Amino acid sequence: MNGKYDLRGVSSGKEEVHEAIKDLSKGLFPLAFCKILPDVAGQDPDHCNIMHADTAGTKTALAYLYWRETGNTGVWEGIAQDALVMNLDDMACVGVTDQFLISSTIGRNKHLIPGEVIAAVIKGTNRFIENMAEQGIHIHHSGGETADVGDIVRTIDVGITAFARIPKSSLLVNRIKPGNVIVGLASFGQASYESAYNGGMGSNGLTSARHDVLHHDYSSVYPESFSPETDEAVVYSGSRKLTDPSPVEGIDTGTLILSPTRTYLPVIREILVNHREAIDGMIHCTGGGQTKVLHFAENVHIIKDNLFPVPPLFRMIQEESRTDWKEMYRVFNMGHRLEIYCSEEAAEGIMKIASSYAIDSRIIGHVTSNQGARVTVAGEDNTYIYS
Repeated sequence: MNGKYDLRGVSSGKEEVHEAIKDLSKGLFPLAFCKILPDVAGQDPDHCNIMHADTAGTKTALAYLYWRETGNTGVWEGIAQDALVMNLDDMACVGVTDQFLISSTIGRNKHLIPGEVIAAVIKGTNRFIENMAEQGIHIHHSGGETADVGDIVRTIDVGITAFARIPKSSLLVNRIKPGNVIVGLASFGQASYESAYNGGMGSNGLTSARHDVLHHDYSSVYPESFSPETDEAVVYSGSRKLTDPSPVEGIDTGTLILSPTRTYLPVIREILVNHREAIDGMIHCTGGGQTKVLHFAENVHIIKDNLFPVPPLFRMIQEESRTDWKEMYRVFNMGHRLEIYCSEEAAEGIMKIASSYAIDSRIIGHVTSNQGARVTVAGEDNTYIYS
C-alpha cells in the first residue's frame, strides 16, 4: 500500500510531517497524547491550555461523490462530525471532556459546492453540539471562516480548531508501563447516542478506502474528486459503486465507508470520573492505526493478541485492495479506535461503563518491558511486529 499511497500523493504515516516538526517543542509533557501548553489564557501555573486542529481529510471527497450521485446532503452533516471528533477525542485522551471552545474553517470551490452544502455542514456541527449537550458535554462554537478558494481546493475542505483550559491535576499524561492491560473500545456497531450502525471508519485511511473500493467509472464522471497528477492506475481501482449493497445488511457501500467518526467523549468522561487513578494511558487510534501508540510510549512492548474480529468494513477494504494485512493494521483502526492502558483490576469496570453505552469492549492485549517501543499485533493470518 505504501506504493499506492505515494502514487496518490498522500502518506499514511505522515513521515515527512514528523520529520518537519521533529525540532519543535513537544509541550510540557512530551508523551501526552496532545500538546500541553502553559496557561497563557489565565496565567495560572496550576492550569494548562490545549489547542488542537484537524480536518475531515479526504473523506470530504467521498462525501462529494455520494452527494453528487444521490443528492443526499445529509452526508455533509457526518463530515462535520468527522472534523469535530478528530479534535475532541484526541483532547479527551489527555483528560479534556467538557467545556470545549471550537472554531471551524471551511474552504470550498464555489463552482462545485453550493450554499446548501455549507448549510448542511453547519447544521451537522450544531447537531453534534446539541447531541453532546444532551450527554452533559458542553461545546461552544465561536464561529470561524468559510472561504471560496477554488484555485486551491478542488471541492471542499472542512476543518476544526478546538481549545480547552483545565487544571493540571485533571491531565492524563501517558505513562504506559509493564503490567498494564489494554482495553479496546469498538469503533463499529451502534452506540446508545448514535442514530445508526457505524462501520467503524474514522477520518484516516480514506484515500485507500475510496480509491481501492470504488469503481473506475467515477474517475471520468468526477475528475474533480482526485488530483490530476495521480497515476490513472491507482484512481478508483475497485469494483463497487457507492449505492451497491455493502457487507452490512441494509446499508450501501458509500454509507458504510462514510460512517461518521464515533466520539467516545461520553464514555471517556465517565471512565475518568470512576477510574482515573488506574489509567496510565489513552490512545486514539487514528493516523497510524494499531501502531499509533508508538509515538506515546517508551521502553515497552505492547502486545495486542486479542483484537476484535475484523469488522465488515475493513474486510471489504482488504478484499478490494488486496492490501497486506500488516499494512491494514498500520493504516486502519481495524475495529477499535480507543485504547485504555490500565491496571487489570480496573479493566472490568471500564468495560462495564462502555457496555452501558452499547459499545463493545474487551481486553485486547497487555504491556511488557522492552528496550525501546515495540508493538506486536496478532492479526488475521499472522503476527506482525512494528517499531
